[in-house]
Amino acid sequence: MNPVLEPLFRTVRATHPKADLRVIERAYDVAAYHHRDQKRKSGDPYITHPLAVATILAELGTDDETLCAALLHDTVEDTAYSLDELRGDFGETIASLVDGVTKLDKVKFGDAAQAETVRKMVVAMARDIRVLIIKLADRLHNMRTMRYLPEHKRHQKSRETLEIFAPLAHRLGMNTIKWELEDLAFAMLYPKRYDEIARMVSERAPRRDLFLQEVIEKVSGDLREAKIRAVVKGRPKHYYSVYQKMIARDVAFDDIYDLVGIRVLVDTVRDCYAALGTIHARWNPVPGRFKDYIAMPKFNMYQSLHTTVIGPEGKPVELQIRTHAMHHRAEYGVAAHWKYKEEVGAPPGKVKPGSDMAWLRQLLDWQKETSDPGEFLDSLRFDLSVSEVYVFTPKGQVIALPEGATPVDFAYAVHTEVGHRCIGARVNGRLVPLESRLGNGDTVEIFTSKSPDAGPSRDWLKFVKSGRARNKIRQWFSKERRETAIEAGKEAIGRAMRKQGLPLQRLMSGESLLALARDLRYPDVSALYAAVGEGHIAAQAVVQKLVASIGGVDSAEEDIAETALPTRLRGRPRGGGAGVVVAGDADVWVRLSKCCTPVPGDEIVGFVTRGHGVSVHRGDCTNVQQLKSQPDRLVEVSWSPSDDSVFLVAIQVEALDRPRLLSDVTRTLSDQHVNILSASVTTSRDRVAISKFTFEMGDPKHLGHVLKAVRSIQGVFDVYRVSGAGS
Repeated sequence: MNPVLEPLFRTVRATHPKADLRVIERAYDVAAYHHRDQKRKSGDPYITHPLAVATILAELGTDDETLCAALLHDTVEDTAYSLDELRGDFGETIASLVDGVTKLDKVKFGDAAQAETVRKMVVAMARDIRVLIIKLADRLHNMRTMRYLPEHKRHQKSRETLEIFAPLAHRLGMNTIKWELEDLAFAMLYPKRYDEIARMVSERAPRRDLFLQEVIEKVSGDLREAKIRAVVKGRPKHYYSVYQKMIARDVAFDDIYDLVGIRVLVDTVRDCYAALGTIHARWNPVPGRFKDYIAMPKFNMYQSLHTTVIGPEGKPVELQIRTHAMHHRAEYGVAAHWKYKEEVGAPPGKVKPGSDMAWLRQLLDWQKETSDPGEFLDSLRFDLSVSEVYVFTPKGQVIALPEGATPVDFAYAVHTEVGHRCIGARVNGRLVPLESRLGNGDTVEIFTSKSPDAGPSRDWLKFVKSGRARNKIRQWFSKERRETAIEAGKEAIGRAMRKQGLPLQRLMSGESLLALARDLRYPDVSALYAAVGEGHIAAQAVVQKLVASIGGVDSAEEDIAETALPTRLRGRPRGGGAGVVVAGDADVWVRLSKCCTPVPGDEIVGFVTRGHGVSVHRGDCTNVQQLKSQPDRLVEVSWSPSDDSVFLVAIQVEALDRPRLLSDVTRTLSDQHVNILSASVTTSRDRVAISKFTFEMGDPKHLGHVLKAVRSIQGVFDVYRVSGAGS
């Protein structure tokens, strides 16, 4: 046996005696061979990292497949060893675990990209939770060796650890990993605060340890007399949790630190309650501080009895009473899941519906419901950071909700339709307002409306606490808004046609509108109407395209109307739709200048041209200085956009050049439903592609969404509006 593996094998034998040591040794040999020429930033051979990750996982008691995947987790990404070779050498299960971890390791930048990474993590996690366990162990070892990275990288990784990885470890019940990740990240992000708390802890340690020892001896003696076999020990205090409690409870360090924590481990559930009675017989419990997580476990499978008593010298003592199996699960969480609770017929790591990993199911539901990755990440962060309250349905079913949840959150937790139709609530038999906060143990009854028009109130968004309720309410309103937008769009197109004296029935026929909708990348006519109603495309632009699509002047029935049409279209490309009024004369022909493409919100000036009405320029347009030399031709103008107004916008996109970049940008612009009029692309020597696009849009407020969508394209590092199409 390779002597390097002896410490790992010693741990594996202790925590997972049935593990296949030969396959673990083979995985180590393959990883060591392929990483042989690689070094870490610290200068150590690279293989030290996968070996350390495997050791962390062995201490958690994970199975041999997880340990093999941990040893091999960087080979596919960082060496010539392919996934197919790995599959041939170690089988499908280990290969899929390594593939899952590799997918999570893809480096992304920016908030939305980070949110997408979290989404991929959730998907991989749902396929096999062990992927996430390996990733958490990988992050833990990287945090232990973080000092070798540059400062900005240390800060970025530490913030990610505090916001995503430590809370996920907590949600999976892996407290040993969670505490260490938090303390390492805390020390990296806030070294001065960390050092100060560490100094205060060490100063008070001797006095506190004496008090702790006295409490342990008294509790142990009482349990011995009651003939309850138990292990009693002090609970370690973690610097970050001390700091968090100081913030959350808004109290001084001494008030937190003097609260002594004791853990009592017994053999059976019956012994847990017997030990609780014995302890309460000696010391008075503090009212409201008793929690029974054995009868009602937390989402992450955590089980324990919590009580606080007034101990010696009148000081409060916190006690956690649990069985050894519960303790193992509390420390190692889902990593201990298959060790203590094998689900018949389910492969290790798979989440079965109805298992005690219900939170993962909820997370997956959100991922399907929430299209915006940033919003998904906010929901996730919020859900990870809050504690829970447990309430009952009238039939006695327990429902866990975020702290501060209201009857509306409860209604949506029961069923989406119950939430939508909720009109009132009764808590513990009393009628309460819908914004009331629910407390532990409340029994909640919801009253629903029978009306077919029943729906949520927009005000609910101000007080609901759960991501599920918030998402469902937003979905309902976006659907309702869509129906309103469809009506508004239909009306706007009809109005634009009537204004130009066009043949309404002929142009609004199903076939021509459907063909136009498909040309503009809308799935159906309703989507086209909705886009017009929401201002993504102007009604005037739709009408022009419809006229062009049927040949313009050929209708015999509507000769008079149509003979005037080409002149209007040619003479006034954006005539009535310019959305600008000239002071003192509402009937002057106005056109928006192409040199600076003004849109509502810009400061504008008007210039009387010869034979082309008034041209409107942005106040900062380069041509304005020249125009000011003829002050008698300058006129005062102001914005007055209508539903028919169409505006030209020019943007510049700067990106690292790559194949299909231009097609990706134009597709994204089309998906944002803007009408591209011109495009130009140049690529510099240093492989930077600069693209300029000019397009029409109905609602200038939509520009922010367009810029955000383009900015999210791979390789794009800047996108902004420029002063004009030609500049």
